[in-house]
Amino acid sequence: MIDVTLNSASRASDGDRPALLAVKLQAPGWELNLQASPSELEHLRDIRGADWTTRRSLHLGQSAGAPVHWAIDDDTVTVMVGQDDETWDISIQVPLDTVERIVAEVDARNW
Repeated sequence: MIDVTLNSASRASDGDRPALLAVKLQAPGWELNLQASPSELEHLRDIRGADWTTRRSLHLGQSAGAPVHWAIDDDTVTVMVGQDDETWDISIQVPLDTVERIVAEVDARNW
């Protein structure tokens, strides 16, 4: 099981909605922190179209100053951090359920 935590990272100029969300994905042996806007995270709904076998990925968020890329293969999502989805620096694999929980959390809080 992967723990998913979302918090406001910075506020929009109107102060009502966060401009960026801090997303923490955590398992017993690792943790990945990234930042993305709520609208970027809403695009994770399209993860099933980011099929790695056809070299498609979603480019959503940043971690450690580098872009984050998301791709799916069956029910496993690979999250890649690096300049592009071909020459990334680090990656993790999470179940599709983890991505669905991120989207559900964004929806539930109406960010």
